[in-house]
Amino acid sequence: MFPERRRRGIDDSTPIDFKDVEWLRRFLTESGRILPRRLTGNSRRRQRQLALAIKRARHIALLPYAGPSSL
Repeated sequence: MFPERRRRGIDDSTPIDFKDVEWLRRFLTESGRILPRRLTGNSRRRQRQLALAIKRARHIALLPYAGPSSL
């Protein structure tokens, strides 16, 4: 009914570091998916950098690829 408010995730001066896991978790859902730009409020460039940092953190096992299983 009402449009969702944008969350301002990061400003352009904040460096994106794949080793800062707690900060990167803010941009993931509970199931482990990356939140889209329209919800985070990031620019295209920053969203690409953020996605790359999350993927790097997953590759070296700092972040999980999926959330907790519902078995």
